[in-house]
Amino acid sequence: MKRQIREIRYFLSGQHFSDGLRITLAILIPSVGFYHFGDFETGLPISLGALWASITDAPGPVMHRRNGMLAGTLLIVLVSLITGFTRANVWLLGVEIALFSFFFSLFAIYGNRATSVGTAGLLSMILMMDRDLEPAAVWQYAALVCAGGLWYTAISLSSTQLRPYRAAQQALGECIHEISKFLLIKAEFYSIRTDLQEDYRKLVTQQAVVSEKQDAVRELLFKTRVILKESTWTGRLLVLTFSDIVDLYEQIVAMYYDYTSIRERFGKTGILDEIARLIRQLAIEMDYIGLAIQTNRPYKSRADLMRHLERLKTRIDEIGQQEKDNSNFVLKKILISLRNLNQRLTTIHTYLSADGDKSPNDREAPEYSRFVSHQEIDPKLILNNLTLSSSFFRHSLRMTVACLIGFLTAKLIAYGHHSYWVLLTASVILKPAFSLTKQRNYERIIGTVAGGLIGVIILMLAPNNTVLFWVMLPLMLGAYSFQRTNYIVMVILMTPYILIMLHFLGLGGISVVEERVLDTLIGCAIAFAASYLFPRWESQQLKGLLHEVLEANRNYLRILVDTLSGKPLIITDYKLARKAVYVNSANLSAAFQRMTSEPQSKQWHRNDIHEFVVLNHILSSNIATITSARLNAERLTACPPELLRPARRALTVLNESLKRLDEEAAKTAPEPPVTETSSLEKPDLMVTEDPTLKEQLEFIQKLAHDISKLTDTILT
Repeated sequence: MKRQIREIRYFLSGQHFSDGLRITLAILIPSVGFYHFGDFETGLPISLGALWASITDAPGPVMHRRNGMLAGTLLIVLVSLITGFTRANVWLLGVEIALFSFFFSLFAIYGNRATSVGTAGLLSMILMMDRDLEPAAVWQYAALVCAGGLWYTAISLSSTQLRPYRAAQQALGECIHEISKFLLIKAEFYSIRTDLQEDYRKLVTQQAVVSEKQDAVRELLFKTRVILKESTWTGRLLVLTFSDIVDLYEQIVAMYYDYTSIRERFGKTGILDEIARLIRQLAIEMDYIGLAIQTNRPYKSRADLMRHLERLKTRIDEIGQQEKDNSNFVLKKILISLRNLNQRLTTIHTYLSADGDKSPNDREAPEYSRFVSHQEIDPKLILNNLTLSSSFFRHSLRMTVACLIGFLTAKLIAYGHHSYWVLLTASVILKPAFSLTKQRNYERIIGTVAGGLIGVIILMLAPNNTVLFWVMLPLMLGAYSFQRTNYIVMVILMTPYILIMLHFLGLGGISVVEERVLDTLIGCAIAFAASYLFPRWESQQLKGLLHEVLEANRNYLRILVDTLSGKPLIITDYKLARKAVYVNSANLSAAFQRMTSEPQSKQWHRNDIHEFVVLNHILSSNIATITSARLNAERLTACPPELLRPARRALTVLNESLKRLDEEAAKTAPEPPVTETSSLEKPDLMVTEDPTLKEQLEFIQKLAHDISKLTDTILT
């Protein structure tokens, strides 16, 4: 029950609910205000302009949001004018649909925000098609739409000015929330009742979610001038907390052990269940910390984790005494890892209770700009992508065909008053990836049917328009809150909301519900059929993703070898290599998940790719285990050449695998060092105090060979 309460609190204090509330108010206020003065026809276009501008207001740095909203407002005004004057001629309108659907779809080249700008332009064209306006009224309509876009922009930017850190706090809280889920999955590895392969599948899937959330926080923190440049306590605290959270996540990833072996050795003792239970308690504590950050409230720890850790230590010592032949050394290592996790959580918890007049200790600031990507709006990118080898070009062609078929269907099958719903559904459902289009189809159909039934029940039971209005408010709020997180819930809530709104306009009734469902079915069928045109299957892109993951792990391992050789560790370079591993692994995992939803004949080495993902996760976990231990060591010592030999061989094996994956990429990739440590370093060599280091490095070498064999199998 407590977990459900936390989820509700996360939702109500999160950025998506805040966005839903802002969008709902921005849409309602103009319509309700003008309706109160008897001029609803003026308020409706303003509300539409606010709605379209909200599409471009994706989370991110305030400067990017402002530019996106202004560009989106300008675009919807131009599109409204052009559509308003061309809609009278069906041939001109068809040409416009073909050109705009193709051109706006190409905006995806410039990233998610540009994609949302193109989506807003496409929707404004579709909703303008059925508006029968005189030339003078077209200008007036465009002006009102412009006013609505500027109205929403003003509201959005004002809320940011009033609470400049709120978005970063919400994003950081969500990131910690997802990492706590990752840790909960880790706990399952210590249960003898779960399937390890299924645990790994859940883990790598959640890893992709965590990577996405971390990128969102980086965008907000490292591209927001007020946080990085101003010497404010809150800004430094957010950056410092995020840095520690990423380090904590690395500690969780580094908690890798031979789970099959420890299940066989210690499963009957019951100690593994105690470890799993303690890990869950750590995850819950982390979840509460994330919630405190997201709600911007202090948090007092509710769990005495040190007492549980001491109890676990006592149990581990008892096992060591009872089963002398069954060494408990691995259990002691697990205990040390859990202690380190608890210590990091305690450190982060102190930030929440820190005095605002006394900022936390500053650390050496890394070059933050190197941790975020920068997208330039270069027209040459569009020209370079005008080829069938470009997935963006293929998607634009599919969108053009789908929109034209939807337009012809609406014209040839004359029924109802909202024929544009066919075209609207097809354009919204069709996505660049086949699997996403397939998923959206199911969700749209189920959501529309379920929402239609709910809408009919509401219209039948509501005694008057006042009750309908107050019922519509939570439907609006929920629909706009879930639009970026849960599509099927959004559709279920959006459908009755639209039916109630049409009822207010005098267009309600069972016939509207039937029309909505039928148009949705037709639009979904068109989008699904179009997804088979010029397909770019995930299997065609997996080879490049495999290469990127291997290259990231190779570079990660090289940094480990360098530091073990006695070279100074540059923290920024290490964190960049670590980020590359996480991001590329998440990209590969996400692509693999999408491939599993594609036709069976288009799935390429499904089991082998899954094993490749898991092996690379295990490889990066073991590298992180050793490297994090080196970072926490009081005195770094170089290792003798014979101890490093397995790691150097692993580098060579990974490099050979890279060559086989992509000969051209391997030509430009620097070869790993294979020579022994130079004579200048040899006088300073000391044998490491960790007796398991040799065993860990040999295991890394074994993993590299396993990955190499798997690469050969995949390329066969």
